[in-house]
Amino acid sequence: MNKNEYAALKEQIKTDYNRHLTLTLAKRPGKASELDQYKALALSIRNLMVEKWLKNQEAFEKKAPRSVYYLSLEYLIGRTLGNAMINLEVYDVAKEAMAELGFEIEELRESEVDAGLGNGGLGRLAACFLDSMATLDLPALGYGIRYDYGIFEQKINHGYQCEIPDNWLRNGNPWEFARPDRARTIKFYGRTICEHGSECSNSTKKQWVDTEDVLAMPYDTPIPGFRTKNVNTLRLWSAQSLHGFDLNKFNAGDYKNANINKSLTENITKVLYPNDNNYEGKELRLKQQYFLVSSTLQDIMSRHKMRGGSAETFNEKASIQLNDTHPALAVPELLRLLIDEEGLNWDQAWAICTKTFAYTNHTLMSEALETWSISLLTNLLPRIMEIIYEINLNFLRLVANKYPGDTGKIQRMSLIQESDDKKVRMAYMAIVASHHVNGVAALHTQLLKDGLFNDFYQLWPEKFINMTNGITPRRWLKKSNPALSDLISTKISDKWAKDLMEIKALEKFADDKKFRKEFRAVKRQNKEEMARYIKEKMNIDINVDSMFDIQIKRLHEYKRQLLNIMHVISLYMEMKENPTKVFAPRTVMFGAKAAPGYHMAKLIIKLINSVADVVNNDKTIGDKLKVVFLENYRVSLAEKIIPAADLSEQISLAGTEASGTGNMKLSLNGALTIGTMDGANVEIFENVGADNIFIFGMSVEEVHELKGKGYNPHHFIQKSPKLQQVIHLIESGFFSQDDHNRFRPIIETIYHDEYMVCADFDAYCECQNAVGELFLDQDEWSRKAILNVANMGHFSSDRTIAQYAKEIWDITPIVID
Repeated sequence: MNKNEYAALKEQIKTDYNRHLTLTLAKRPGKASELDQYKALALSIRNLMVEKWLKNQEAFEKKAPRSVYYLSLEYLIGRTLGNAMINLEVYDVAKEAMAELGFEIEELRESEVDAGLGNGGLGRLAACFLDSMATLDLPALGYGIRYDYGIFEQKINHGYQCEIPDNWLRNGNPWEFARPDRARTIKFYGRTICEHGSECSNSTKKQWVDTEDVLAMPYDTPIPGFRTKNVNTLRLWSAQSLHGFDLNKFNAGDYKNANINKSLTENITKVLYPNDNNYEGKELRLKQQYFLVSSTLQDIMSRHKMRGGSAETFNEKASIQLNDTHPALAVPELLRLLIDEEGLNWDQAWAICTKTFAYTNHTLMSEALETWSISLLTNLLPRIMEIIYEINLNFLRLVANKYPGDTGKIQRMSLIQESDDKKVRMAYMAIVASHHVNGVAALHTQLLKDGLFNDFYQLWPEKFINMTNGITPRRWLKKSNPALSDLISTKISDKWAKDLMEIKALEKFADDKKFRKEFRAVKRQNKEEMARYIKEKMNIDINVDSMFDIQIKRLHEYKRQLLNIMHVISLYMEMKENPTKVFAPRTVMFGAKAAPGYHMAKLIIKLINSVADVVNNDKTIGDKLKVVFLENYRVSLAEKIIPAADLSEQISLAGTEASGTGNMKLSLNGALTIGTMDGANVEIFENVGADNIFIFGMSVEEVHELKGKGYNPHHFIQKSPKLQQVIHLIESGFFSQDDHNRFRPIIETIYHDEYMVCADFDAYCECQNAVGELFLDQDEWSRKAILNVANMGHFSSDRTIAQYAKEIWDITPIVID
């Protein structure tokens, strides 16, 4: 924008801010809290999106383009204000406007809490995809659930994880718009009957009656694209009671039960991933999933018909992407709508279904593939279970015709898992009903074809396709690391923010000593900010010149945080035994939440904190080694950690991590990776070069070979003195003086060693030695870090989404005038 436009926009923001503060929030400027000031600014920035948003919706209604609808149970969007200002390209002018009003914009941003809509990489990926779909001008709409409390807020109490409610909506949400006119009714329980009392099969029209109904209330959030007028929508559903408060019970003095139906109904969207260690928890999770897909499919069908479409043409205008198996019930729900509500026959409905859905798989572990008890499904969703039976019946006929007499294949491929408690295999249903099935990294997709879904790949090889994940450079460089972003832009222009492939031009500066010095100065500035945060929050002094060794991700045994902390123990003992030896100083940081019911993961958190207590208080070690467990890891905290990182830990057992996107974010911000050849590490290795990444451990083939021979962790323990020492220290109570048996379950896990920590331990330690030696040569470390940044172009979510649009969704951009 020119100077006049800049000045006009600055005055508009100031005027809107004052107007919202006084007229919308009813606060006097001198009496407004920081929260009020944040809200007034948020509403002012929201104003800049709304006009574009309405034009976008009008254009889509007129043109009625083929659109993609992205279904995900998670959207880990973090905070919205900063991202909105970056994408609208108004950050600088808003910062100046607020400064003229006497406010520091970064302080106002701190009043915003992270949206409690996701937990891990799957949810963050969905958020990056929304950003890219808007940036690429694609006609797209995201659907999810408006959780009242998110998963949980993590507190660390005496080293243990404690979960408290994540009440992220307690101060309201200025970014959302309620749409009560678009509310939908969702059915549960009840029974099915044939129309007019006649006999009918599962494949013909039925009525679902005597149901307990729930209202799905939509809330819309605008999603602005970067350097475009396009603003897409994220629609989130909240459960509300159709009956509400029972006044008769209340007047009769039954105060306890007067509100019980309303409360039970609203539990559906109360918490992300309720603990499913009991029947009630399992039922609630299943309710959540069906609530999402039923409200969404009804909404998409209504949207399609409002634009002049018919049920018969549904697949011509709608492409639905299932983000993992959580929304897989969308398959039988669409069939229910087409058959029971729209009057189509089974063959018509099935043809539409298979041309509409595509499925993204996010796991390589068979035990992580979602299954649901048939008894639970039949009770909660009787019509849906009938349709699943019909899908399976028709599919098994196809398999039997293709492979006559192969009963083993029929049993393996059946949607129904035969056991004492028969279950529906949700991933299989998603595969059968989808026209494309994609993995999220080249290795992951190949392993799906060779292993987990091999039977389906043999039947339909054309269905399987790879879509390597990506991240949005707007959030994960331009917003989170403005100092590095500005440095890069001064050297190669800022075109990289729209097209990350442009960042390749930075490669030639890797050999420029002056640039390497500037690059190090930016990294040190980010590390100083992170050190201040740790001092403020945890009262731990860390050495800013130490290597910031980072592992931030969900706490799960396959991600092997245990391997990391075992190396820390080994390094600590080596420092104790060799006090005069020169070591690269390290600050090892962990950020992770463990699922509330995952007791081993929670015990690993306790071990990490117990090791930290010993190491950090050992004056003979000083600032050569520190261990920090960062409480309540979330997007906004990641935005502080990632720019400060020197080393990125991506150490899952080869063949277990589908992709990973943390590895991409950290590399883009100038961290070197230590990792196995797993997930997207393989493609990062190919892009940055073998000399600029630290690879250790077994390959997928070697893991399979070792398992085939019969893996014995004791063999590796016996030949590794370091490993023996680490195990002995944990087992002896060195890190648990008050209870020597506290970590006994971890020792038993090591001896069982499902994720081959023992097999990779020595190789990991040897690789970490090489890391330490290189870190002592800061100039060479910087050169390699710059090469990592310069070669991250392939890992933009814009590239990923462009591939989806072309190869799976068959949609084209709609540019808003």
